[in-house]
Amino acid sequence: MLFDVLEELKRRGHSVRVQQGPAMAHSADIAVLHVDATVTPADYLDYARGFPFCLNLATADISKRRVSGALVTDGDAWQGPVIVKTNLNNQGIPETFLNRRSRRAGKQPPFPDMPILQPYQVYGSLGDVPDGVFGHDDLVVEKFIPEREPDGFAMRFWVFCGERERCTRYVSPNSLVKASETIRREPVPVPDEMRERRRELGFDYGKFDFVMHEGRAILLDANKTPGRPKNLVKMFAAGAAHLADGFEGIMRGTR
Repeated sequence: MLFDVLEELKRRGHSVRVQQGPAMAHSADIAVLHVDATVTPADYLDYARGFPFCLNLATADISKRRVSGALVTDGDAWQGPVIVKTNLNNQGIPETFLNRRSRRAGKQPPFPDMPILQPYQVYGSLGDVPDGVFGHDDLVVEKFIPEREPDGFAMRFWVFCGERERCTRYVSPNSLVKASETIRREPVPVPDEMRERRRELGFDYGKFDFVMHEGRAILLDANKTPGRPKNLVKMFAAGAAHLADGFEGIMRGTR
């Protein structure tokens, strides 16, 4: 999604360059730390700190244990269904891709201790969770709390850059809601709990996935490199100008 925003900024006359990895120079007025991995490597953070201003510098760790508001522990009083996920963002798919690319280039994989990818699994209760899951550092257990609808399940996606934002509620026939597999969508307001969570996590740009449960907003995922669902490319690209306005607002605030 960021590349749509960068194209719009170039159209407005800004000079944009994508830097592949850390370098010696810091020849820019403002940077965006945009590493598609759950935990940003330390050398990238060190490089990013050398710019006059860098967006998302505080988002180095977006693991489930850091961002999720639905975590449960062994022996928890929660009586409803639960879901077992990887602690890594997006099932660890980005890290697996980067490891594969490095091996093909004859280099050491950047994430050598990657676990075997596992699909998310829903269980009827905590008692149904297999033995050993809670002692597995690579896995987390969350309350399974999608918003139930007569025709499916709902999830809310909040995309933002600076003060510009859009928040949309997607309804899917699948209990694991993905924007690419929805039957309808509608704009919804951003709850105060999500704005506070954004401040706590240090996000300038990104996407939060959350649900409303018993009157409270519960964050499930925080994404610093959000993409565009293939069937919604035109809609997401059309919002690039709005997010570019937010980017320019951040620029003005740094001067």
